[in-house]
Amino acid sequence: MIRVLNFDDNQDLVIRRSVRLAEAERVVAPILDNIRRSGDAAVLHYAREFDNFEGTDFRVQPEECERAKNRCSGDFLDSVTHAASNIRDYAMSQIPVERLEDCGDGRKLGHIVRPLDSAGAYIPAGRYPLPSTLLMTVLPAQVAGVDRIAVCCPKPSVEILGICALLGIESVFRIGGAQAIAAMAYGTESVPKVDRIVGPGNIYVAAAKKLVSSDVLIDFVAGPTEIVIVAAEGNPAWLAADMLAQAEHDTDASAVLLTTSRQLAEAVAGDIERQLDTLTTAPVARIAIENNSAIIVCASLDQAVEFVNLMAPEHLALHDESLLPKIRNAGSVFLGPHSPEAAGDYASGPNHVLPTAGAARVRGGLSALDFVKIISVQQLSGDALRFLTPAITTLARAEGLEAHARSVEVRNA
Repeated sequence: MIRVLNFDDNQDLVIRRSVRLAEAERVVAPILDNIRRSGDAAVLHYAREFDNFEGTDFRVQPEECERAKNRCSGDFLDSVTHAASNIRDYAMSQIPVERLEDCGDGRKLGHIVRPLDSAGAYIPAGRYPLPSTLLMTVLPAQVAGVDRIAVCCPKPSVEILGICALLGIESVFRIGGAQAIAAMAYGTESVPKVDRIVGPGNIYVAAAKKLVSSDVLIDFVAGPTEIVIVAAEGNPAWLAADMLAQAEHDTDASAVLLTTSRQLAEAVAGDIERQLDTLTTAPVARIAIENNSAIIVCASLDQAVEFVNLMAPEHLALHDESLLPKIRNAGSVFLGPHSPEAAGDYASGPNHVLPTAGAARVRGGLSALDFVKIISVQQLSGDALRFLTPAITTLARAEGLEAHARSVEVRNA
């Protein structure tokens, strides 16, 4: 049974459960080093050891992806096309517009936008293969204009391979875990080195991403998935279903409801139990509900918002949209009772690769911005440079950089 707590009794949830990466880092460090030194041979060794890979070539040929696409149902492909259109449109809205503007004093200032040369997407395929994550990681990179995109997945389903064909991804590799992260970070004979690695994974994937982050850009180190729902009123069955949708991801997942109504809290708790009785994923969801989740009765909605900003949840559902201006920290916000988190997981448009474990204090979810560089541009006329010369030379000499000052003065001689 889910816990129903008063706000003052929630400290075990307010003080975030930390993800223990130290042991995982010790496990994956030698794997990373071996792949850096030995390339494909080491990748193949670990693929056989950890993923039960039985082949001799972990590359997935485009023909296999095309055959997989042909095996996908028409309904599935139609759904993918619909979702992909929304995800692509949303990603396009995130790309900054290039500009070079005349400031009126001889300076022209602006920026250009250029894509990364390459990117790598990690697609989990453990308890649940996640073709939706393939859409969420690849489409923003394609919108940004990334030329080379590599996809790594330990056990790609027919649907995952079919989407690779649909999106035109030809660099697909049947590898997972730390070995996949190392291959993309360092490059091997088969796997191209990439500029940025994105996508969720288990604790060993997270540890590997953390360790390679000095050699390659990553999105973030992800922990267990989480949702916080704020609702003073609402349909108990809907709220219970939303909490279970998060809980079924993993036994470490967390679902928290903040409400000012004790009556609603008790009703949702009862509905969670009723829905668990018929939920096929109940063995996973029940553990997450009982160990990591709670319904917290708050004195006010302002108190609930205080909790939200302290926790910085990955997913935040606000049934009262007037609270949005008060939110400072969240990975993604779902406004109103008809905006379930599952919509964002699949088809509404915004990305579902989101910061967890408090990382939403410093960044939002994966976006097209993660795959571009915004490069500043400046052009000065002779008059503009002369006007700036006193400020430039004074500051340069204050720093002891005489050549800097002279490089300006020589133009005014």
